Amino acid sequence: MGHTIRVGDLVTGEAVVLDLRVAQLASRAVAFAFDVAVQFGLLVLVFVLAPVDIDGALQSALAISILILVMIGYPTAVETATRGRSLGKLVMGLRVVRDDGGAIRFRHALVRALGGFIVDFWVLGLAGAIALFVSLFSPQGKRVGDYLAGTVVIHTRVPKREVELATMPPQLAEWASGLDLSQLPEELVLAVRQYLSRHDELSAQTQWDLGVRLSDDVAAAVRSPRHEYTAPRAYLSAVLAERRRRAAG
Repeated sequence: MGHTIRVGDLVTGEAVVLDLRVAQLASRAVAFAFDVAVQFGLLVLVFVLAPVDIDGALQSALAISILILVMIGYPTAVETATRGRSLGKLVMGLRVVRDDGGAIRFRHALVRALGGFIVDFWVLGLAGAIALFVSLFSPQGKRVGDYLAGTVVIHTRVPKREVELATMPPQLAEWASGLDLSQLPEELVLAVRQYLSRHDELSAQTQWDLGVRLSDDVAAAVRSPRHEYTAPRAYLSAVLAERRRRAAG
């Protein structure tokens, strides 16, 4: 039977959990408060700039359209464009990913925004009471919108012990210094970190299969394939170590 990999609740076929750090309620609440402040500011700005010399029916229709645009359209557009990071989540080091650990797309962002507006927070949500209740009973801190969209919010800031796992193999240092890392997706970086952190807990076959799969994905992003004589673990470590070196520099 082939191995199945999920990142987030990431479970290999051997039931080894490669757990991404699910965001806690407190950090999500702060990120949400920041996003609400931004949306409120946008609403005020738009209403101030909106024309006032129009009849009542048209004014009501315009007000509803603006409300939908800011409360649903804005978060959908931002999370789609940033692959899961609103301004509040960026501040708190959070990201929305799919249940399988991949980057969200437009439909995921739209369903989350609709679920948040209608159920979790505003229309039916009693100013967040439903979102709070559902999140408290969810092992992954999901609100209704996350369940509907098949998403989960995770931390992107990695603990020191995980960062230190990505060490530079001396024989790959020169090669890594010439890599173009600008197209390396954050969610793939997170999956590689998890692989490196749990490498020694996996069987030899899973180490190889998962390592090759991740190496192929990384190679496509950095446009530099793994040499057949280079182990996947060394290849992935070199890429992440070089990425950390540039970020520090």
